[in-house]
Amino acid sequence: MIEQDVPAAQPDPSTPIDAQAVAHQLKRLSRASVPPWLHADVARRMADRLPYIKMQPSTVLQWQAWWGASHEPLAQQYPQAQHLWLESEPSLRERCLQQLRRPWWQRWSSVRQPEVLGPVDVKEGAAQLLWSNMVLHAGPARAATLRAWHRALAVDGFVMFSCLGPDSLRELRPLYAAMHWGDPLPQWPDMHDLGDMMVEAGFTDPVMDQERVDLSWADAESLLRDLRALGGNAAPERFSGLRTPRWRQVLSRTLEQLRGPDGRLHLTLELVYGHAVKAAPRIKLAAQTVVPLDVMRDMVRKPGRSS
Repeated sequence: MIEQDVPAAQPDPSTPIDAQAVAHQLKRLSRASVPPWLHADVARRMADRLPYIKMQPSTVLQWQAWWGASHEPLAQQYPQAQHLWLESEPSLRERCLQQLRRPWWQRWSSVRQPEVLGPVDVKEGAAQLLWSNMVLHAGPARAATLRAWHRALAVDGFVMFSCLGPDSLRELRPLYAAMHWGDPLPQWPDMHDLGDMMVEAGFTDPVMDQERVDLSWADAESLLRDLRALGGNAAPERFSGLRTPRWRQVLSRTLEQLRGPDGRLHLTLELVYGHAVKAAPRIKLAAQTVVPLDVMRDMVRKPGRSS
């Protein structure tokens, strides 16, 4: 549930997230042996939409690539493209580089090797496709992230992303409220708010949709272990103190209320998907208008749509 933190960006007041908690979780999760278990599955779901995209990008930029767990489906869809992996954390950039140092027979020998970048290495207009899987919801500065995506895309390029919606893990809220335990998770933005934010960031033709996934576990310990692998609670109104083993036992008993007729504990995930285009800039005409040469070149390019 970790998203890149954009330097000097202001948190989004509509959906507050504790940036310090996110940074702490990112450092912990960077030591995991594999990306979060959910992300590879969502990457495949999102990749199923790619065959409907007409444009064949020459450069694909993965935003938070290691956590996105998306290289395999993207490499299969775009084997001739240059693939860029962006990671904000040095430890995660090193994880990407370690992955690329594997013996050639364990790598993707049929595609070009990805280039690993930090945030400052991404050039404006670098990619025709910007791909972000399961990271946008967790960052404290989503509007700034969307603006960074827009800068990184070439004109007529497109972005595809997925994230958690506000109904994710909704069953936990009444349980925590009844026990006066504070918020179990942040309030994540819905797809309509994200669509509006994309327009404000400069994107055109945003298309948003969502699906709900039912997850189930045999016992509370398995449920808690899997949720911890996704990140952690970054809600500002969460309980601020340390939890005790006794509280953990009470939590496990409380989670029994999630058990359904099939005998398993159930939680809901809302997955939000977004797609939008970076169109050529529009110039407001006045009696005298100054248009930079590079902008003029973009405006007079042969029209084309990316989807």
